[in-house]
Amino acid sequence: MTTERFAPSPTGLLHLGHAFSAFKAYEAARKVDGQFLLRIEDIDFNRCKTGFENQIYDDLHWLGIRWNTPVMRQSERRAAYDGALDHMWKSGFLFGCSCSRKDIAISSAPQEGGDALIGPDGVVYPGACRKIKQPFDIPNVALRFNLQRIEKETFSFEDESGLVTKFTKADVQKYIGEVVLARKDIGISYHLAVVLDDAAQGVTHVTRGEDLFEATKIHVLLQHVLGLPTPVYRHHKLIRDEHGKRLAKRDDARSIRSYRDAGMSVDQVLSLING
Repeated sequence: MTTERFAPSPTGLLHLGHAFSAFKAYEAARKVDGQFLLRIEDIDFNRCKTGFENQIYDDLHWLGIRWNTPVMRQSERRAAYDGALDHMWKSGFLFGCSCSRKDIAISSAPQEGGDALIGPDGVVYPGACRKIKQPFDIPNVALRFNLQRIEKETFSFEDESGLVTKFTKADVQKYIGEVVLARKDIGISYHLAVVLDDAAQGVTHVTRGEDLFEATKIHVLLQHVLGLPTPVYRHHKLIRDEHGKRLAKRDDARSIRSYRDAGMSVDQVLSLING
């Protein structure tokens, strides 16, 4: 059975971009009589708010979107995340890193001028701490994905049309880098949590914005290392404002709640994202 999901973070109000992504996944599931699941990605304890989570449920119901229960919440899955981190550490797929963002920017700067390479998580990490062998649990040390430990060289994933994207471990090392998988302030990164959660929920198809296309390569590598299945990935267009800027949660004027408060109907809101 096809299983789709929508996984918002309760760090702000849902906007038109969220509605577009949720409807893409919801309609895809309904088309084949599949499952549609909701997951609350609330690992950022400093920014996630109960009020925003409740508004997510309310807005989705208003839009006519229904989901299977129970709802998975990342804040309740710490044991699963810790278990994966422990396994990866003991298997050599993690290393400790004490570099600050400034350290990384300086060490990543090209020797002859130009700009440092930028990946999904910012400046591509140059591997400065990989050989230091820092302990697993000392303060202020992030745990990074040790790509050099992966023996396989070529990977791929496909979309719903069957189009296959192929890439190499070397490409990821150069253009994305060895991303952080856990930090002391949050405990787990988006990259590792989303891979573990999709597998735990039996997700077969992932619908998300094209801005996460490069991050998908990291997720495929994690699935390989952890022995997890790779879903079909659908990377949709981004909803932008009149200036071409991608919508973000700070754009309260384009939140679903703001349109509801202004008296707009569901059909009118949907016309904004499908027009």
